[in-house]
This record gives sequence, C-alpha cells and structure tokens, in this order.
Amino acid sequence: MKTLRRLLVVVSAASFSLGAHAGEFINVLTGGTSGVYYPMGVALSQIYGKALPDAKVSVQATKASAENLNLLQAGKGEVAFTLGDSLSDAWKGDEEAGFKVPLKKLRAIAGIYPNYIQIVASADSGIKTLADLKGKRVSVGAPKSGTELNSRAIFKAAGMSYADFARTEYLPFGESVELMKNRQLDATLISAGLGVAAVRDLATATKLSIVTIPAEIVAKIGDPAYQTAVIPAKTYEGQTGDVQTIKVQNFLVTHEGVSTETVYAMTKSMFENLDTLYSAHAAAKAINKADGPKGVPVPLHPGAEKYYKEAGLIK
Repeated sequence: MKTLRRLLVVVSAASFSLGAHAGEFINVLTGGTSGVYYPMGVALSQIYGKALPDAKVSVQATKASAENLNLLQAGKGEVAFTLGDSLSDAWKGDEEAGFKVPLKKLRAIAGIYPNYIQIVASADSGIKTLADLKGKRVSVGAPKSGTELNSRAIFKAAGMSYADFARTEYLPFGESVELMKNRQLDATLISAGLGVAAVRDLATATKLSIVTIPAEIVAKIGDPAYQTAVIPAKTYEGQTGDVQTIKVQNFLVTHEGVSTETVYAMTKSMFENLDTLYSAHAAAKAINKADGPKGVPVPLHPGAEKYYKEAGLIK
C-alpha cells in the first residue's frame, strides 16, 4: 500500500511538471485591427501557442496603450502592447492620462520597436506644418489611447490645443482614414510603426501630405520617451522625400501574477522567432534582443529577467 502511495505521488508530481501550463490562459491585448499592434499580437499568439502548447492563447483588439495597461492591472490580460510614455504614466498613476491610481502590478517583458508619429493630411487641404492644422478637421486618436496622449504632448509643445481645430475627432486609425477618404476630415495623427496599413491604404486612395514635426518640439515636450526621427522617403505611395518627426518606444508588458516560467517561455520564444513577427509587419524588423531590457520605465518581470541574464544582456 505504501509503495502504491509513493507511486501515485511520483506520478502526480510528474503530471504536474508536464502540465504546468495546462489550462493557463494567455490573452494578448493589442490595439485596433488597422494598426500594428493587432497583426503583431496575432503573430505573437502563434509563437506562444507553440512554446506553451497546453496554454489557451487568445488575441483581443482594444483601444491600445491605456486600456491595455488598465486591463493588465485588473488581471484581464497577460500580455500587452503599449507606448513607453503611457507605461510611465501608468506606473506613476497620471489620472489625466487615464490612470486613476499607480498601476504597480505591471512588469516589463521587452522594449520592442518604435512608434513614429505620422501626421497625415490630404494634399488638397494645404496642410504642411503643425500651424496649418489650425481651423482644420483633425482626428487625434481614440480617447486616452497612446496615440491621443502623443497628440496632446505634441500640440501642447507646439503652443496649440484641440480648441485650435475646426473639429476634433477621437477616432482609431481605420475610422480616421475612412473619414479622410470621404473628405469629412482634413488630417489625422497616427502613432504606429512605419508602413502602417491604415496610411498605406489611404495613400493608394488619395494624395497625402505628411506633416513635419520639428526637432525643437522634442525638447519642449521634455520626456525622454520622445526622440527625433525620420520617416524615410517612399515609405508611403507618393512620399518623395524624408519627413522629420518623432518616435516613441513600444514595450511588451505583463503583470506580476503571471508565472516566471510562463514569461520566460514567452520572452525566449519571441526572440527566437522574430521571423514570424517580421512576416506580420515590417515594423517588427526594428526589434533587437539587445534592446529588450533597455529604457524600461517599470520593473522587468522575473521571467524576462531570467532570459536576459541567460543571454548575457544583464547581470
């Protein structure tokens, strides 16, 4: 009888070890379907599905950064995409940015690729500079999304506010583009990776002007998350020259309740399968393993930390 009990204990322990991720849910929080987060999230879910075959992996379209971080804090997701400035605001509990209290359960997985601020106007609107947006119909992004927080920061630094526009719309990329196609909107600010589908789609339907954001705007914003950048010529159809703009780093984050083993597996599998992400969107080509643990405004998750130590990227 004792031998049987011992055998059952051994079998139970082995079963637990083999099924450590059985029944585990991994919900990947992304953004609107016409942005970069969503296709990247779908690719990540495929990578996670192979790395954690017993886990149930799903992808959720959201309003992006702020909503994602609040959902993570509430335990309604396990992995999320976010902009760096939103992540910093969430950690501090900036109510104006959409965070009523500091979100101290958040943990970082990796710095991934930069978002480029792309202010896109119809060519016939005559908009070429930030000042030209005054008196025009402008979409600034979904309410309190990472894009909308970028809009606030940039227009404030330029000495402008939403009150300067003839009409202000708070819409995600896809809806903004449709209104521009129908001549119901003059311009939209899109914060996304280069080559974002929404702008590519719009560029094939109408002639565009991409608004320059001067380098001095970065200095006036005064947030290290914002850096000068260039949208290279020919990124979009009809774009003949480079355009000066701003970039903000994106991060992949989780929360403290997700196990070390799971986050380790997710971090390792992502960096070992970057080709899958490249296939999902060109923006992924900016993801670099060496940059994963850098510039993170919240603590690294122990699972991610374990991976970076193994890779010799942190001590």
